[in-house]
Amino acid sequence: MPSVCFYFQVHQPFRLKQYSFFNIGNDHFYEDDHLNRDILNKVSDKCYLPANKLLLKLIKKHKREFRVAFSLSGVVLEQFEKYRPDVLDSFIELAKTGCVEFLSETYYHSLAFLYSKDEFIRQVEKHKEKIQAYFKQTPQVFRNTELIYNNELADTVQKMGYKAILCEGVDWLLNGRTPHYLYTTPNNNKIKCLLRNFRLSDDIAFRFSNQEWSEFPLTAAKYAGWIHRYSKNSDTINLFMDYETFGEHQWEGTGIFDFLEHLPEEILKHKDFVFRTPSEVAEEYPAKGIYDVHHTISWADTERDLSAWLSNSMQAESLSKLYSLEEDVKRTRNKNLLEIWSRLQISDHFYYMCTKYWADGVVHKYFSPYNSPYDSYIYFINALSDLELVVHKTVIHQDKVLSK
Repeated sequence: MPSVCFYFQVHQPFRLKQYSFFNIGNDHFYEDDHLNRDILNKVSDKCYLPANKLLLKLIKKHKREFRVAFSLSGVVLEQFEKYRPDVLDSFIELAKTGCVEFLSETYYHSLAFLYSKDEFIRQVEKHKEKIQAYFKQTPQVFRNTELIYNNELADTVQKMGYKAILCEGVDWLLNGRTPHYLYTTPNNNKIKCLLRNFRLSDDIAFRFSNQEWSEFPLTAAKYAGWIHRYSKNSDTINLFMDYETFGEHQWEGTGIFDFLEHLPEEILKHKDFVFRTPSEVAEEYPAKGIYDVHHTISWADTERDLSAWLSNSMQAESLSKLYSLEEDVKRTRNKNLLEIWSRLQISDHFYYMCTKYWADGVVHKYFSPYNSPYDSYIYFINALSDLELVVHKTVIHQDKVLSK
């Protein structure tokens, strides 16, 4: 009996203000509070609240047969706490149904695994504590930032106690195999990999309102029919996407909420299909092959690699300089400095610096609050330079105190 596994990413970064060279040494607050609040309010009203209300309705309507999973970054949870506690309450209400699973990730939606394993582990543990506190769940499944994944990551999170991990189903790695089975890694069969069907996921996330698409308009019945084609030779059809798909990326006027409202009913019309969360999928099915990922992949852009964050010298310099501060930041034992440094790790900062063109460039431009990737880099590197000055002064002061 094949499963349909819905997973939604929920994340909003702390965006930086227009921090100039002349702010360095004078202004130690780098974020744009007004912009962050305004964007969160907009997305909450257009997506989070109406989508959560609809999911709760669907869970009740289908008597717990409809099930989904979320990964909420620590920084979006902090913004809910600060600006929109009503949204946080709506996620807690979903958790109480027992039909919604909350996954584990890096607290700051960061690239930490690529630069510091110690920092990565610290963030994952911090995030797990936040999920336990709000949703009364201990995450069993891990989802790295933007589905960034390789064999080493899978091995690391398995040793941290996770039984499964989400990743992109990349064609050239599957080499003709289907993403509709569970896989494991070459050297660690204790963890299972749930692979995203990117075509079916992107049909909703990106193509739904495209009137030039050959399948437009996409109805719930049509989409369910595509799902039902896989009733044989499939264990799980993994549909992973940004939650902002519903109401923000695809506006209400496109019919996206109506589509979502009718989709569970249409899928469940086929007697062989059920909805399961990622941990339930991992429990239900055995791994049926090896997914060997030596070179790191992600779900971003057409390349499905790290180029969204590491394709130019601005990004490389910013990340290298940022993580070079780790030892000194942690040496200060100053919780405020650690938090500031941690927030600068948010992957969106480097995404905004991307200089890709054509289709991917349009997507990057859509998400960026800045006029250009170069502005993003300038504001970030100026803020980082100020933090570096503060950290080094703190370390020097502490060394002098200890030497007395």
